[in-house]
Amino acid sequence: MTVAASPSTPTTRGVPDPGEPVPGLALPTLGLFVACLVVEGLALYAALGLGWSAWITLPVFTAVSFVMFTVLHDAVHYSISRRRWVNALLGRLAIPFVVPYAAAPLFGFVHIEHHRNTNEHRDFDPDTWASHGPAWQLPLRWLTIDAWYAIFYVRNLRRRTGREVVEVVGVIALFVAGIVLAADAGVLWTVALVYLIPARIGLALLAWWFDWLPHHGLTVTQRENRYRATRVRVGMEWLLTPGLLYQNYHLVHHLHPSIPFYRYIAAWRRNEDAYLERDAAIMTAFGRDLTPDEYRVWRELDSSLDRVRTTPRPVDVPSGSSASHGEFHRLPVAALDRLTADSVTVTFAVPGELAERFRFQAGQHVTVRTDLGGAGVRRIYSICAPATDGPLRIAVKRIPGGAFSSFVADRLRVGDELELMTPTGRFGPPLDPARARGYVAVAAGSGITPILSILATALEVESDSRAVLVYGNRTRSETMFAVELAELESRYSDRLEIVHVLSRERGTSAHHGRIDGPLLRRLLDDRIPPSAVDEWFVCGPSGLLETTREVLAGHGVPAERVHAELFHVAPAGPPRTLGVAGTVTALLGGRASVVDVVAGQSVLDGVLAARPEVPYACMGGACGTCRARLVSGTVEMEHNHALSGADVAAGYVLTCQAQPTSPEVTVDYDG
Repeated sequence: MTVAASPSTPTTRGVPDPGEPVPGLALPTLGLFVACLVVEGLALYAALGLGWSAWITLPVFTAVSFVMFTVLHDAVHYSISRRRWVNALLGRLAIPFVVPYAAAPLFGFVHIEHHRNTNEHRDFDPDTWASHGPAWQLPLRWLTIDAWYAIFYVRNLRRRTGREVVEVVGVIALFVAGIVLAADAGVLWTVALVYLIPARIGLALLAWWFDWLPHHGLTVTQRENRYRATRVRVGMEWLLTPGLLYQNYHLVHHLHPSIPFYRYIAAWRRNEDAYLERDAAIMTAFGRDLTPDEYRVWRELDSSLDRVRTTPRPVDVPSGSSASHGEFHRLPVAALDRLTADSVTVTFAVPGELAERFRFQAGQHVTVRTDLGGAGVRRIYSICAPATDGPLRIAVKRIPGGAFSSFVADRLRVGDELELMTPTGRFGPPLDPARARGYVAVAAGSGITPILSILATALEVESDSRAVLVYGNRTRSETMFAVELAELESRYSDRLEIVHVLSRERGTSAHHGRIDGPLLRRLLDDRIPPSAVDEWFVCGPSGLLETTREVLAGHGVPAERVHAELFHVAPAGPPRTLGVAGTVTALLGGRASVVDVVAGQSVLDGVLAARPEVPYACMGGACGTCRARLVSGTVEMEHNHALSGADVAAGYVLTCQAQPTSPEVTVDYDG
């Protein structure tokens, strides 16, 4: 995927909630598939068994090809079921009726590129071949849309996985073998009449219906204004809606690509005023463009509905806890859900009186404190839920010999209470609904937890922002949040691309190996131009952070645009003596405490003796929980994995790593 550069003046703000989630199983789509199979079987019997004329059966076969495309299309967008394998299966079963010689992954890649690059040049939006061009060429283009798709796919072959290419080549080989066998058996003309010719006619009709009708005459691209990149076609809906299989509401599909075809109208009616306020492209059945005001008149809305109502906006991203520093509260466990064989999510029930305290920003974390058989522990876990309306949820991955992770896996139960510090951390980006940004995230293993929150929140709040996630794991079964990530990619298919990297398994849609320098360089050269990315987020082990920073620096990415968070800090050796003995004044909770420290002792260690409630967690300089503003004096930090250059310049220090280098030091935890 190519991440677009941010336009200087965004033209839209927010996409209303369609109110139509992906169903467990889309029965109308499944019914359409079964009906097509039945009609195809009856038509074959009529043509081959009863000897009916091709003038009768050929239109029936063509209609099956045309209608079966809707099943294929919903499968590509994972709209048939929340279970990805159901969509993958139905997509592979449907495509032989539409394009006999194509593989479902090929069509899926080409179609998603259309969503990401709508109305761009045909080198980027393959459907531009059929929707834009001289009028006299269009019928020929509709008839050859599959040839252009093939060219487009070959040009992007480096971006596809080896197993996918093998499947594509295998399907083509099977098709060629079938043609050879049919010719050898002397039935090639019969095969052409019942299969090849109907598919060709159906493909031309699809190019006209699905590409030209929604997009012709529109030059605005998806990046510039998603409400003007395709259209709604109104009038004669008693005919158009069933005849076009709801694609007369094609704009709704581009705004909400994950909902199944039969729910487009419900989404339009639910948010009609919101779409109109954003100047949605509308055309009548006879080809006349309508302004939103003309549409209202055309619909004969009364005066009360004719007023522009308040448009639903994305929920404001919370600003975090109202406290200036973390504070602990006991929260009950509301749910425990298994993610993988060695990881589980823990969802907490937050009482109403603490709701404001536990509101969080995308990318923040909580510190969990508990007493395990007399050995008190603190652990830091990123919140892995959208900041707009997600629950307070963390993911815990079992670590061999890990006290807390083993406790969660083996002993924690729903209803148990744990002590949680109010959310802290500054890993996520500031979000603005009126802004369009390009984000890239690189994560490995459990490093996905803050990234999931950041991407889900950013894509919901900033409706014109785009993102790429490069996610490394050993195997597919060990991939945390695999289903949730798939649903996220389906919901934002035109704005989010996920690149899975598996080190111990080869997958049909994953790179094999590790996220290393060569892979990152290939991605930057082929799919993620650094100039189009505004913010980079990296979360994983130190090796991944160092490699990513090195590669990005080599591509000219400024260090301030790269935000990194370690999910594990290796045990450090004995602390070095960097400072001197003296006194530390700590401002915490509006009260000052003065403590003595010896040479080599950190500010935090000294303050803890007098103020055990001081916020801290990892003690390794990675989480930023103990962050405080240096008011006076000087300190030296042994490690700093959490503060940016701007934070340090503003006078902030990690007190767990800061040793006084002046006789008197004052730090402000409330600052």
